[in-house]
Amino acid sequence: MKMSSLAELAEQPVSHDPQLMKKVMIKNGEVPHLTGFSQATIPVNGTVTSHQHNDMYEVFLVSSGQCAMTINSVEYQLNEGSCVVIEPTEEHSLKNNGATDLILTYFGLVK
Repeated sequence: MKMSSLAELAEQPVSHDPQLMKKVMIKNGEVPHLTGFSQATIPVNGTVTSHQHNDMYEVFLVSSGQCAMTINSVEYQLNEGSCVVIEPTEEHSLKNNGATDLILTYFGLVK
């Protein structure tokens, strides 16, 4: 059994955007096929640069706030409660275009 609390976890940089911070609740290798389970806070007008993952799915849940997420050059508006699955090789980025911090809860699954 593993248990964690966001309140007790230290922040660490997001690998492809080190200016953004995340809290990792489950680390890569702790659960089979899961590359990590994390939560990140992205400030108003903050962005995640365009990138892709060749060998994993990435699932995002907008826990709070809103953002514009671009997937393969198509922009989607995501609001609190929205969930999206990014498939391997899909290029994706996002911008917090809301009036409050964007809180994303997300995880990756090995292809």
